[in-house]
Amino acid sequence: MSEWWDAIAGGLYDELAVDPASLALGVRGVFRLVLAATLGAAFGWERELHHKAAGLRTHMLVAMGSAVAVVAGFEAGMNSGDLSRIVQGLVAGIGFLGGGVILKHTETNDIRNITTAAGIWMTAAIGIMAGLGRTWTAVIATLLGFAVLYVMRRLEQRFRPPPKHRGEPHDSSD
Repeated sequence: MSEWWDAIAGGLYDELAVDPASLALGVRGVFRLVLAATLGAAFGWERELHHKAAGLRTHMLVAMGSAVAVVAGFEAGMNSGDLSRIVQGLVAGIGFLGGGVILKHTETNDIRNITTAAGIWMTAAIGIMAGLGRTWTAVIATLLGFAVLYVMRRLEQRFRPPPKHRGEPHDSSD
């Protein structure tokens, strides 16, 4: 039991060592995680306001989880090829998460939550950029994505044609 505890405690003490280089690496990693969570919150907040399937916590976790995977690879000393495989896995895996959000209503034959699924995918990409330390790219992508979600919704509401009545063709003179 003592050997087991020493192995765990020794690893913990190694992690907490105050080596300036590892401390800087740790602070950089924490900054990237906080940045990812904050940027993911922008998408989640907009989705939450409109009572969508995935909201604030989901988007924050997707962004932060994506950043954690990249930061962990970076801190483990992976080369760019290895990091690229992490990114490929994240992009494909998040597609499955987004796919789970999409619902098809059989009675009305309509599909819902595609924008939320796309937002989850975009949030993962932003988390990846934050994890890679591409701060400005992550921030600009967040601003552009938020503009698509928030500003375009306002434009759609303003310029959307009136809905068609069931079974009747749309007549623009209505």
